[in-house]
Amino acid sequence: MPEALPFAAIRPAVDKAPFVVSRSWDDYPPRDRTAEMRANPFSFLHIIDPGFKFNTPLKGSRRHEMVRNRYLEFLEEGILVKESRPCFYIYESSRPGFTCRGIFCATPTSRYRDGSIRRHEDTIRRREVLFADYLEQVRFNAEPVLLTYPDNPAVDAETAAICRGKPLYHFTTPDRVEHRMWVVRDESRIRAIREAFAGIPVVYIADGHHRSASSDLLARRLQENNPDHHGKEPYNYFMSYLIPESQVRIRAFHRVLTDLGDLQPADILLQLDAAFRIRPLGTQPYEPTRKHVFSMYLDGAFYELHLRKSARPRESALDNLDVCLLNEKVLKPVFGITDPRRDRRLQYRCWEHPALELKAAVDSGLFAVGFGLAPVSMEEIRNVADSGQTMPPKSTFLEPKLRSGLTIYDI
Repeated sequence: MPEALPFAAIRPAVDKAPFVVSRSWDDYPPRDRTAEMRANPFSFLHIIDPGFKFNTPLKGSRRHEMVRNRYLEFLEEGILVKESRPCFYIYESSRPGFTCRGIFCATPTSRYRDGSIRRHEDTIRRREVLFADYLEQVRFNAEPVLLTYPDNPAVDAETAAICRGKPLYHFTTPDRVEHRMWVVRDESRIRAIREAFAGIPVVYIADGHHRSASSDLLARRLQENNPDHHGKEPYNYFMSYLIPESQVRIRAFHRVLTDLGDLQPADILLQLDAAFRIRPLGTQPYEPTRKHVFSMYLDGAFYELHLRKSARPRESALDNLDVCLLNEKVLKPVFGITDPRRDRRLQYRCWEHPALELKAAVDSGLFAVGFGLAPVSMEEIRNVADSGQTMPPKSTFLEPKLRSGLTIYDI
């Protein structure tokens, strides 16, 4: 049973919350990021990039030390405040067409270790070590792991009752996302939430595989170095955001190739005919919505590629994923791409308007051909995770993408 535990978060002062929270570092174009930091002294970006204050790039341990300094400055100046007791934090984000609500909590690293928290992506050991080193030096975590669980009426009832009250935070950021957060301090409410989650046997990592692995690595490292270890130290937990499956939005990464090699468009269509029923669609933008159906934009025209029944595998949950089938039935046999992770001809894009943006990318000459596929389902993610397998790179783009600085876990 993966426990959901309250924790005493460090969070923005109420009057400064809209200015503190930030999108992820990589989500900002460099020019926009610089403009934001110059205009907003409260932005969490100043903690992430402590050298900005002195116009000096920092790396390694020196940067980590300065991150810690900047974090402590935000606390000393009252930009950030620490909750006086362990609480749950219900957070809701909303934008046109997509609203989700979940709970910030602390999760034991031991549950990641014993498989109660299941993953569907591989992690890279080097990145695990880098982030564990970072966490050990800065001693706080501002990036929660996004965990999903099957919809649960008991949890829904508790969160709905709490959200009828006035939120602590309610603001809208410039990207038109509306944010609300309620702090759950009442002991009876905390107990009810914990009991509701007690009936959920496993949860699944939607986003944050490396953060989970790094937190577990750090916990094991600190346990070994602490002769008085008793299991309740803060380093034995990581911050997570638990959200029901129905409120997770899954989008697909499209595949685009920079060139066709020695192939002509007619050669590609003839080769694809072995595994697909091909329907020409002309210039009509097309986005697949069904499993085993793909789109292709080639030489100014869209095609629907419907995988023939005879070409469908009868093997594992992983083999039946469309991302794997596209690799095995298209990219490898037709274009000779045997390593989708490293082949420089292959790139991945997740677009808000996929068919139109795929067409524009190929028509611009930047790419020679593009392939679209329907998003994977939560059921497919569960099946792969339950089987102990992992998906290929860029199989899913899951939302919500959480803000930095809204809640911080003190290690």
